[in-house]
Amino acid sequence: MAERARQQMALHFPGVPDVFLWHRKTNDGFTTVPRTLPIVMQAIDVQSKGSPAGHTLFCLWARSPDTPFVTVENPATFAAEAGFQGERAVDTWRRRMKRLRELWMIQSKPGPSGEFHYVLLPNPNTSVEWMRNQGLVQDGLYARFIDRLMEVGGFGEIEACRDYWAAELAAQAIETPPASTVSDAA
Repeated sequence: MAERARQQMALHFPGVPDVFLWHRKTNDGFTTVPRTLPIVMQAIDVQSKGSPAGHTLFCLWARSPDTPFVTVENPATFAAEAGFQGERAVDTWRRRMKRLRELWMIQSKPGPSGEFHYVLLPNPNTSVEWMRNQGLVQDGLYARFIDRLMEVGGFGEIEACRDYWAAELAAQAIETPPASTVSDAA
């Protein structure tokens, strides 16, 4: 894919100096984000109508140091990057963060800066699968998500997630046998 992109770039944009191009391996200030993130953000925004939280998730990913863990030392900075301004900026950001947590897009632990000091960024692809199982992702959006996931070679993540949940259910069934009735005991 990278070689094809280089060839197409040379054909369609010949002579653009390297100084004006972003190179992941040579430029500073990069992180890795899931290629499905734009569709994940749409699924979030649909479930947080009037208070879209997709961009808030994107800002967390942009701050992640190529690990799924972010420390929020200053919520006002995160709120501003997510586009919230004024007196209520941090409160607005916190409401979006709560919605992200409800949708399994983040996990959080409190710390010195408040409720969202420590943030874990689970795989958003498995989070969308969880949302789908809860009836929170519409058919058309889910179909686009799955198509993109297959296109980038990530469908195995969903299969692994489904296998994990099936194993969890099976383990729970073994631990909690059905309640017997009095007639069963006789």
